[in-house]
Amino acid sequence: MKLRIEKGTEYTETEIIIQCPEVDARLDALISQIRMYDLTIPVKKEGRSYMLSTDSLFYFESVEEKTFAYQKEEIYECPLRLYELEERLTGTSFTRVGKACVLNTAVVDAVRPLLGGRLEALLENGEKIVVSRHYVPAFKKKFGLGGESDV
Repeated sequence: MKLRIEKGTEYTETEIIIQCPEVDARLDALISQIRMYDLTIPVKKEGRSYMLSTDSLFYFESVEEKTFAYQKEEIYECPLRLYELEERLTGTSFTRVGKACVLNTAVVDAVRPLLGGRLEALLENGEKIVVSRHYVPAFKKKFGLGGESDV
């Protein structure tokens, strides 16, 4: 793989061009990270509004008709519904893992199978998120697990 960086005052914005014979799983993961680079989500905490970079977010959870955004150690309220977040986060490392949860697969350290076809995802901060059976195939694809024998 070659990496070429061109700097200059003639450039008004950053442009990334990927030239490749095919997009494999590793390149797909890199593209996902690049897409998240400039993407922010509006949140609130203690009466203050913030725009958080998606790469700092671990997951979103819906509880009693409110949506919460979780970082490593902080929790914020998010005005967006989970389906709106899914639309904004298309093409990133985020995926739906349950009726009330959208998870950033980039912060998953390990996965283990549970009874009933579910999975348990261990996050970088030590939290555990259960991946519902219905969402396991999409999670495996996003996380980079191929077949059923991988977990």
